[in-house]
Amino acid sequence: MPKQFDLLVFDWDGTLMDSTGTIARAIQSAFAEVGLAVPSDKDARYVIGYGMHEAMQYLAPDVSAAEIAEVVAVYRRFYLAQDQDVALYDGVLDALPQFVDAGFQMAVATGKSRAGLDRVLASTGLGAFFKVTRTADEAFSKPHPAMLHYILDQCGVKGGRAVMIGDTTHDLQLAQNAGTQSLALTYGAHKLPELLTCKPLAHFDDFHTLKDWILLNA
Repeated sequence: MPKQFDLLVFDWDGTLMDSTGTIARAIQSAFAEVGLAVPSDKDARYVIGYGMHEAMQYLAPDVSAAEIAEVVAVYRRFYLAQDQDVALYDGVLDALPQFVDAGFQMAVATGKSRAGLDRVLASTGLGAFFKVTRTADEAFSKPHPAMLHYILDQCGVKGGRAVMIGDTTHDLQLAQNAGTQSLALTYGAHKLPELLTCKPLAHFDDFHTLKDWILLNA
C-alpha cells in the first residue's frame, strides 16, 4: 500500500527520551529554591512541551519577569545535573533506522532550547536521523503552528502528508493548528483521557507498537 505520510515529526521529551520525571522534579526544585509555591507533579508535567519561559509563566502567572528568569536559571542547573542519567525509551534506537529505510523523512519539534536539543542529539547520536529540528527558542511555543510550519516548509511536505508524534496535548494541538495528523504516546507527560480530547489518529503505550503501526499503516 502507498504511504499515508512522507514526514514523521517527533516531540523529544516524553516521546523519544524518558525525561518527564526529571523535568518535573527540576521544575519543583527550582520553585522551592527561589521561594515560590511549588507546583504539583500534575502541573509540572502539564507544562512539559511548552517553551521554558511559557511553562514558568503558566505555573506562576503573578510573579515578576525577574523571578521567572531566576526560576528558569535554577531549573536549568537542576536539570543539567541529572541530564546524563536520562535515557531514550526502549525501541527508539531500533525504530529510527527502520523509518529511514521505509522512506520517511523525520524531524523534531520540541519545547527544549536549541542548546539543550543539540546536547542530547550529540550524546545520543540521533542527530543524523532528522532532516530538520526546531526548538522553542527559535519559534513560538507549542501549540502555535509556527514550529511545525517551518518544518513542513524545510522538508517540502504539505500538512496532509505529515504526522506529529507526541505525548502531550500541546503536541497534538500543534498538529491540529498546523493542519497535520497526530499520533499520541500514553507513557509521557499527559494521560490518555487528555490526549484523546485532541483526536489523534491512534495512540500507543510503547514505542515498539508505534513503530509497528507506522511501518504497516503510515
